[in-house]
Amino acid sequence: MKLTTLGFGRTVISWMEHHHPTPLTLESSGWAPSWPWSGSGEKGPGTLRICRTILQVEILDAKTREKLCFLDKVEPHATIAEIKNLFTKTHPQWYPARQSLRLDPKGKSLKDEDVLQKLPVGTTATFYFRDLGAQISWVTVFLTEYAGPLFIYLLFYFRVPFIYGHKYDFTSSRHTVVHLACICHSFHYVKRLLETLFVHRFSHGTMPLRNIFKNCTYYWGFAAWMAYYINHPLYTPPTYGAQQVKLALAIFVICQLGNFSIHMALRDLRPAGSKTRKIPYPTKNPFTWLFLLVSCPNYTYEVGSWIGFAIMTQCVPVALFSLVGFTQMTIWAKGKHRSYLKEFRDYPPLRMPIIPFLL
Repeated sequence: MKLTTLGFGRTVISWMEHHHPTPLTLESSGWAPSWPWSGSGEKGPGTLRICRTILQVEILDAKTREKLCFLDKVEPHATIAEIKNLFTKTHPQWYPARQSLRLDPKGKSLKDEDVLQKLPVGTTATFYFRDLGAQISWVTVFLTEYAGPLFIYLLFYFRVPFIYGHKYDFTSSRHTVVHLACICHSFHYVKRLLETLFVHRFSHGTMPLRNIFKNCTYYWGFAAWMAYYINHPLYTPPTYGAQQVKLALAIFVICQLGNFSIHMALRDLRPAGSKTRKIPYPTKNPFTWLFLLVSCPNYTYEVGSWIGFAIMTQCVPVALFSLVGFTQMTIWAKGKHRSYLKEFRDYPPLRMPIIPFLL
């Protein structure tokens, strides 16, 4: 008889083996052995004993290293999301969305779906906690930052009192392009609101509450600035008249359709309630063929829409809004492009982040 000890991850198997061992198997669902029982109720010639390790988890403050919580008897297959829920029971002020757990104080946050036994930790897992601050849902943020520009622009379009002077109260512009610009601007933000409610699927449920003030300042501020000049009684139409307006309108409409098509393609790529990431590919919809050249064609079409709007109105605030938006979306596109390259080895090599062949 001899004793053989085998280590599998954090499960130790002790096997008492005779001269003529009976093959033993492990069931996939729970590391449960198929015992070769004898008629007398005793174990047969091959004996397999499994000791499942129950882990311990300690959570320290990432800044002070103070121990905030100690969790005993945690199952190895527990997820980070489940650990966050256990942590909340001892610290209700830090609900799961506020928590960032990481293996290193300055490391990256662990994903909610990460499983404890697959992380590089011992029998006592140490996590470092950071408070992300008060959180707000992405849906609420999007609805707030998009409803604002829609409402603000219409205030200037209808020339409500105290904006342009009493003699212009509730008057209407005589330039067709002004009315067309209002339709385009309103359509854009109504589309965004509807997409937020019925199309977009968010991989993260919340964002820091402080971000809503920054986002609203950007969207609401630019909306008021461009609306003031476009709807001003002294507004001057584009230099090249109707031809310039028609060209710009065509650019705007095409890019809006393209943007919507990409959003639908991305929605179909991710099942409801899932965080699954896949490589986006073109569909039968011609507007999605831009996926052949860029990783984030939704941003490409978004920038194109605002360029069209800037050409239509020939308004400096619109051009600046387009430039700032392009800069920010380029940063986002580069980040997503790097994530695709890191996650998928077979990612199409010809794609650029946002501008085909250039950027």
